[in-house]
Amino acid sequence: MAAILPTKGNLMAAKRSRALAVTGYDLMDRKRNILIREMMSLMDTAKEVQSQIDRVFTEAYAALQHANIRLGICGQVAEAVDVDDSLELQYRSVMGVELPHIPDRGDPVPPDYGFADTGAALDDAFLKFRRVKALVQKQAEVETSIYRLAVAIRKTQKRANALQNIVIPGLDGTIRTITDALEEKEREEFVRLKVIKRTKAEQDAQKA
Repeated sequence: MAAILPTKGNLMAAKRSRALAVTGYDLMDRKRNILIREMMSLMDTAKEVQSQIDRVFTEAYAALQHANIRLGICGQVAEAVDVDDSLELQYRSVMGVELPHIPDRGDPVPPDYGFADTGAALDDAFLKFRRVKALVQKQAEVETSIYRLAVAIRKTQKRANALQNIVIPGLDGTIRTITDALEEKEREEFVRLKVIKRTKAEQDAQKA
């Protein structure tokens, strides 16, 4: 790195850069704290969703087993159900981090199978697995958001550390070096003027 000339202009530029670096660090620190709070909130949601999934999965498979016993194997009925590819993915921004969001589709879609050869047991299994699907979507949304937040927090932390431990101390050193050089230059100028003044006084005295 080339040495910076000890001028007042460079000193002012270094001070401006330091002020910007301090502001940048404050913003990075604030962003990190907001992202951490958001991630902690989502982690609580993830725990709640996971506990619901465990319970609903158990209930859904129990309901399917009950339907198989009552109606026979329900594979042919399952084949009549259309593949649901209507998943809509949106995004929301938290401090510049894009987090996935799956909006609520509103009213539930009715079953695709007919009611002639089915019964309440199959309806119960269908409703429970639809609940499983909604919870799995929520889990995917939350876990992906947590991952993205964790990556963003790590990057923000690295930038904040670089500003705090490298950039700002480096600018402090530059400001100190330039200030010391300017003060030394002022002292030399003061001594030079003093010598000139004394020499002139001696010359005036000799002429008198």
